[in-house]
Amino acid sequence: MEQKTSVESPNSTEQKKPVKVITYGTFDLFHQGHYRLLQRAKCLGDYLIVGVTTETYDRTRGKLNVVDSLATRIENVRKTGFADEIIIEETQGQKFNDVKKYDIDIFTVGSDWTGNFDYLKDYCKVVYLERTKNISSTMLREQKQQIQRIGMIGTGRIAGRFLVEAKLVSGVNVQGVYNPHTESSVNFAEKWGVDAYSDREDFFEAVDVVYIASPHETHYRYIKEALEHGKHVLCEKPMVLQRAQAEELFGYAKEQGLILFEGIKTAYCPGFTKLLGIACSGIIGNICNVEACFTKLEAPGTRELTDRRYGGSFTELGSYCMLPVLKLFGKDYERIHFDTITGENGLDIFTRVSLRYPGGIATVTCGLGVKSEGRLLIAGTKGYIVAEPPWWKTTYFEVHYEDSEQVEKYSERFLGDGLRYEISDFLSMINGKDDNGFKLTRGESVALAGMLEEFLKAEGRL
Repeated sequence: MEQKTSVESPNSTEQKKPVKVITYGTFDLFHQGHYRLLQRAKCLGDYLIVGVTTETYDRTRGKLNVVDSLATRIENVRKTGFADEIIIEETQGQKFNDVKKYDIDIFTVGSDWTGNFDYLKDYCKVVYLERTKNISSTMLREQKQQIQRIGMIGTGRIAGRFLVEAKLVSGVNVQGVYNPHTESSVNFAEKWGVDAYSDREDFFEAVDVVYIASPHETHYRYIKEALEHGKHVLCEKPMVLQRAQAEELFGYAKEQGLILFEGIKTAYCPGFTKLLGIACSGIIGNICNVEACFTKLEAPGTRELTDRRYGGSFTELGSYCMLPVLKLFGKDYERIHFDTITGENGLDIFTRVSLRYPGGIATVTCGLGVKSEGRLLIAGTKGYIVAEPPWWKTTYFEVHYEDSEQVEKYSERFLGDGLRYEISDFLSMINGKDDNGFKLTRGESVALAGMLEEFLKAEGRL
């Protein structure tokens, strides 16, 4: 009987090419969210390359407050056992080159970055992995610095911007959101991948710190309740609308060893800090006049122009414009006067505030229904500083002197919406570092509340 011999295909002895996957991250304060992302990335293929970012690159891309060293972060990734190879990410554009260099089949990152890396789809498959919603404190207890779990109260426009910015500050994680209107919190939670809470006790139990972005008149109640539950508080401006309320809350927070922090983002941005330093250095002489203007044309149906008691131009924008006045002239003004133009419903659509100090005068202009040139001018006996709009996102300003040819120009980066700066300084204070407490002092927040109270009383709203 003739024995048959089989002839193998030329390709049958070739090994199948391993599927190569690449992912990137800072991996600071390593937690189970990082662990799960690497675990799922590994499951996408046969060989996983992990890019760990350097501190320098993190700063250039706007990530603040990285705690662990590069060596520590690399070691934490290595210890998971998921990475077949670890590389260093140092520059913008490296991802594209790495995909080509390492012959990558799948690029993957967390869903926080959905859409950002679609340009790589021409070169490999791009997969966005769902983020881990909650960070458990149990995995973090061995760390020297705990990741602060943030609970948000309020789901308005600023809440979404805050959540985006919080992702760029190492050491915090937005855990969940509360809104008395449950449907609003559920919709927000689904959009942003966090938990929604309908019960405030459950909400306070699940978080370490509270961010308040609810309507102005609710701030006092929510701040007090959060402090009573032992939570640090970051509250949107204006923090409260009465001096006595501000004094009470700051006093209670101090008694309890808690941080109460008013979120006026301008106060914490690097450019504004630089501007104040130049102004106070003496190069423009004695400061005699400060003029600050911030106007925008708000849509008629928004809360700012429909809330007849707590809406209007000054309650919405006054905190920004009063900030440079308080920083340069202080809290002890001799006289304050308000002039307003009101809309049909009685709310101010344009307000001018005049202040007299022992050594100078200041003018603050706010508008939601009238548009004006929104600049900051600081006039002294030797020269003046001018910052054009949007000066509240201070990126550029000039120093002018009597000689019109003599102009000094200064610039500074302002990243994103700027909220990451206040979040970073808030976190530093929680961790016992009060180096940035001067940027907006408790006394200045109390003074702001007092000015708002005077305005509302003058308008017959308090």
